[in-house]
Amino acid sequence: MARIIGGLTTSHIPAIGNAVPREKELVNDPYWKPFFAAYPPAREWLRKAKPDVAIVFYNDHGLNFFLDKMPTFAIGAAFQYRHADEGWGIPTIPPFQGDPELSWHIIDSVVRDEFDLTTCQEMLVDHGFTVPMSLFWPGNTYTEVKVIPVQINTVQHPLPSPARCFKLGQAIGRAVASYPKDLKVVVLGTGGLSHQLDGERAGFINKKFDLMCLDKIVNEPEALTRLSIHELVKEAGAQGAEFILWLAMRGALTGKVTKIHSSYHVAVSNTATGLLVLENAA
Repeated sequence: MARIIGGLTTSHIPAIGNAVPREKELVNDPYWKPFFAAYPPAREWLRKAKPDVAIVFYNDHGLNFFLDKMPTFAIGAAFQYRHADEGWGIPTIPPFQGDPELSWHIIDSVVRDEFDLTTCQEMLVDHGFTVPMSLFWPGNTYTEVKVIPVQINTVQHPLPSPARCFKLGQAIGRAVASYPKDLKVVVLGTGGLSHQLDGERAGFINKKFDLMCLDKIVNEPEALTRLSIHELVKEAGAQGAEFILWLAMRGALTGKVTKIHSSYHVAVSNTATGLLVLENAA
């Protein structure tokens, strides 16, 4: 049977996408050094774990969906996903290989669990997806894993609640566990942590709240699901609502969860950046 072996979280700021190809030359840069220094342990864990598939919870930034058509939840069921630059100048990278058989199994299972998904047999992926994949699999070595993108609306209100996203993750966790092929799966939650890019609170960062979330998501995620979207925006900023993507990842971890590695750094491009590696044992 397929099994989820762990979950990872990371920010997905476009500025990181531009910095990743220059990581070696930025390794001693005062601005980037603390950020990139956090990733080798996560990469080493992945190297040893050798996952076959990565399910990536992310938010689309106007590439596939815009304000006139914004699904709450969408999932890819394609053989391949190509990166398209949505205006940030991020270098184009090789395509990602999908696993449509597992995608359709998840879709069937999650719909039976009463989640209504938009199913995408063609799907482009933007920085919300590509930046985490490039961080965790440097040098485009993500070609070693197949991917399943799961897009959650964090752009146009009403947004799905933290509790709803956690339950979606649980439903996907159950779907993977019922898949008959012997696969090792990792789940990525991307975006965040606290940040606001516009309005009167532009530049807002709430370190105390971020550190609380990094702590509780490991062993007390249910406490975070009691937040409303209004409370999440108040505490973490308008774009900090992306934390619902982390909660979807955590919901998918249905076994005994152990924290392997974490990091928190303020700030990259007016964003509090966070990193977690969680191991999921049966």
